[in-house]
Amino acid sequence: MTSISRRTLGAAAPLTVSALGLGCMGMSEFYGSPDEQGGIDTVHRALDLGVTFLDTADMYGPFTNELLVGKAIAGRRDEVQLATKFGNERLPDGTRVGVNGRPDYVRKACDASLERLGVDHIDLYYQHRVDKTVPIEETVGAMKELVEAGKVRHLGLSEASAANIRKAHEVHPITALQTEYSLFTRDIEDEILPTVRELGIGLVPYSPLGRGLLTGAISATPGEGDSRSTAYFPRFQGDNLATNLELVDRVRELAGQKGCTPGQLALAWVLAQGADDLGVVPIPGTKRVRYLEENVGALDVELTTDDLVALEQAVPRGAVAGERYGDMSTIDA
Repeated sequence: MTSISRRTLGAAAPLTVSALGLGCMGMSEFYGSPDEQGGIDTVHRALDLGVTFLDTADMYGPFTNELLVGKAIAGRRDEVQLATKFGNERLPDGTRVGVNGRPDYVRKACDASLERLGVDHIDLYYQHRVDKTVPIEETVGAMKELVEAGKVRHLGLSEASAANIRKAHEVHPITALQTEYSLFTRDIEDEILPTVRELGIGLVPYSPLGRGLLTGAISATPGEGDSRSTAYFPRFQGDNLATNLELVDRVRELAGQKGCTPGQLALAWVLAQGADDLGVVPIPGTKRVRYLEENVGALDVELTTDDLVALEQAVPRGAVAGERYGDMSTIDA
């Protein structure tokens, strides 16, 4: 195993993980055709490299991504810090039912995830989206019961507001907040980031590469079968995409000066946001070994204060065109 540094998420209920995680969603859905074997190979390579923090959710597939991850970690469970999520309820045919944070559903969802993953406990269990019809204290109360039962070791939230983070943390220590954060998405810096810093909650940025835009590998709207081709992702459409690709060109130029790829530079920026002991562990997703290896290379990119200033001048906060989702109604604000 390659030696990759470790970071600790959360102060009150700490979980130590690899400094870079692996988002497994795209192995099963959303970004083109599913690739189970490619996904399993990528998970195996990740573990060999020391990337041991794996992220999935019951709604990915739906359900098939947890099965894939379970296959991939069979026989290697002790190496893994395993995170999954509940709350975005879907039917087996993919139909979206809605956001569900009712306590009875929390318990059923956890048992189903444990069975699909083939494990006896989940290291980090997130509420994937806040159910605005259920007080978060009730949802987290049910999650706390899972910890007491030994089914879950640590609790997390995803896309929660500062107010709900505080309420949840009073019920049971929250180890990590998972939310979108990258050079292209920085709105959490206003209220949410100060809140998690104050409370000692770790940060797990998803889409730290802007859903692939910041890698520099995308030059046109993705094709049919890729959710980024739809209006659900406005940053990949028309004039928005043209504006955003100009920003990527600026990142590419700076990356050339640093001797790394644009994606590595963008990831290094996210990693650098944890320099003040806030555990920041990005989870770039991929289903390809070569992209995993490129992402791991970001850990070797050292950014100076001047580098950080140059990056933030190249991509000013708010410069990206388009909302991150076409429908922001499920984001807790």
